Amino acid sequence: MIWAKPRSKLFVTERRRGDMAEFQRRIDVERDALQRDKYRAVKQALEGQKAPVIARMLGRSRRAVQDWVYAYRDGWIDDLLRGKSTGQPTRLPRDQESFFLARLNAGPTEADGVCTLRGKDVVRILQTEFQASYTLDGAYALLHRLGYSCLRPRPRHENNDPAVVQKFKDHAPLL
Repeated sequence: MIWAKPRSKLFVTERRRGDMAEFQRRIDVERDALQRDKYRAVKQALEGQKAPVIARMLGRSRRAVQDWVYAYRDGWIDDLLRGKSTGQPTRLPRDQESFFLARLNAGPTEADGVCTLRGKDVVRILQTEFQASYTLDGAYALLHRLGYSCLRPRPRHENNDPAVVQKFKDHAPLL
C-alpha cells in the first residue's frame, strides 16, 4: 500500500492588486474574532503559509482554514463575510401564524369541548386545523415566540353567574 503525504499547500493568489493591503486594513478594524481570523488565514495563505501552520497559529481547524482560503480564491474578499443563517424552517408556516393567532384569540369553540384552551388543545388545533405537527413543548415554544405567556388568570366557567356569586359573598356566614 502506498501512502501519500497530504498536500497542505494552499494554491491561492491575489485576486486583485491591493488585496493584501485590504486584508491588513480589515484585520486592523474588525472587532469580530471569527471574521478577523478569516482575514488573517487568507492573508497568511497569500504569503505562502501552509494550512496546518495557519490553523495552529489561529487555533482553528485545518479544514476551516482551507474553506476560508478557497472561498476567497473562488470569489473575493466579501465572500468571506458571514451570511445570516436561516436555520430550520418552522413547522407552522409564517404566513399561517396570523390565522393561528386569530384562532387562539377567538377562544375555544363548541367542537373543542372545553371552556379554555390548554397546551394539549393547542397541539390538537395545530395538527387538525393547520396540519403542523408539534409536541407539547414545541407548542409552548411557539406560543412564547408569538407573544403568549403561560401565566394567565384562572378562566371563568361559562355557566358562572356573577349575580349569584355576589349574593353568596354577601350572605356567606364565614366570609
